[in-house]
Amino acid sequence: MIGVIDVGGGLRGVYGAGVFDRCLDDRIQFDYCIGVSAGSANIASYTAGQRGRNYRFFADYTFRKEYMSLGNMIKSGSYIGIDYIYGTLSDSCGEDPLGYTEMVKYHGIIKTVATNALTGEAKYFEIGDYAQDDYSVLKASCSLPVVCKPYFIDGVPYYDGGVSDPVPIDKAFADGCEKVVLILTKPIEASSASSRNSAAAKILKSKYPNTSASLLKMAEKYEASVKKALELQQQGKVLIIAPDNTCGMSTLTKDREKIDAMYRKGYNDAAKIRNFQR
Repeated sequence: MIGVIDVGGGLRGVYGAGVFDRCLDDRIQFDYCIGVSAGSANIASYTAGQRGRNYRFFADYTFRKEYMSLGNMIKSGSYIGIDYIYGTLSDSCGEDPLGYTEMVKYHGIIKTVATNALTGEAKYFEIGDYAQDDYSVLKASCSLPVVCKPYFIDGVPYYDGGVSDPVPIDKAFADGCEKVVLILTKPIEASSASSRNSAAAKILKSKYPNTSASLLKMAEKYEASVKKALELQQQGKVLIIAPDNTCGMSTLTKDREKIDAMYRKGYNDAAKIRNFQR
């Protein structure tokens, strides 16, 4: 079983959008797909066969105030308009509907990582947790701590999956993958932003102490998982697809030229996948 992991990374996730559009062009399918944060949204459109859809969300809709703005923060408490992105735009009657019917027919396993805000532990949602016009799983996986309020599913608050399992490589192999394509959205040698995580952890500590503790460990987990992936790559079990630079993008950078450059990097770098699958 060959799997793919997309770790997301906010708007840097457009790199993964480029990777998956190349996979669709090359008719590459994976037996197992697991996404974190924006990576889960990339996987949703990819498994639905919607080439170009992820690009539009990063390169076009992101400049709308409903997508992300201080106005959103004042109005709803979340800088990112989670309900607008994965509801208003993505529902069947929306401007750019997710191909739910095709996604649920996808031949492989689809998993989405979110973080239980109460326990600080990873929750691995499956395709059965989705429903037509109910993409709560994506909303939960993409709810960045502090930047967003936690998203509730069945009374449980959830935050971004990257808090608890930023690079779910152990999960992929535990679920039966023999080989894995790992999509990172920053150079392999780049570390996670521990200082930013520390600031967010302080804010969350009183209400969600376990999520706060997980945030403090996030950078360490990320780096340990990438190190493991590099070792497995030497054994031919992992192929890491990562940009040589981020084109000046951080998690929430809104710059069309940089977004386009990252997308092109992802599309071109994904050429390596075809040989890895053989």
